[in-house]
Amino acid sequence: MVDPARRQAVLIGRLDRHGTLLWSLPKGHIEDGETTEQTAVREVKEETGISAHVLRELGTIDYWFVAERRRVHKTVHHFLLEADGGELSDEDVEVSEVAWVPLTELDTTLAYSDERKLARRARALLAENRVNGR
Repeated sequence: MVDPARRQAVLIGRLDRHGTLLWSLPKGHIEDGETTEQTAVREVKEETGISAHVLRELGTIDYWFVAERRRVHKTVHHFLLEADGGELSDEDVEVSEVAWVPLTELDTTLAYSDERKLARRARALLAENRVNGR
């Protein structure tokens, strides 16, 4: 999600099992009756305190992780969103910190390579003015 000036993105920080803060894009589970776009807007609001609207789809990331001694497959649909309002908040129990980060710093801030690729794609789309006619 980018700010209205399209210069910064909001990220969430979560502590891993070793206590290291890892920065990532907001994401979450689809609730019954929701579209992937509705989920993205809701999860961003819940995890960051910022309300936003979808500009366009960015892509999906598939990955596996282990939870409670079992392997879990997850598919995450990512969208480029633009902030409409709200205040940064880390009140969500799953989030340790939230921050606005300059788009130029996402490659060095995001913890996961797949998310860094999506961030580069979003930056390129924004630079080409290929988002909502701008």
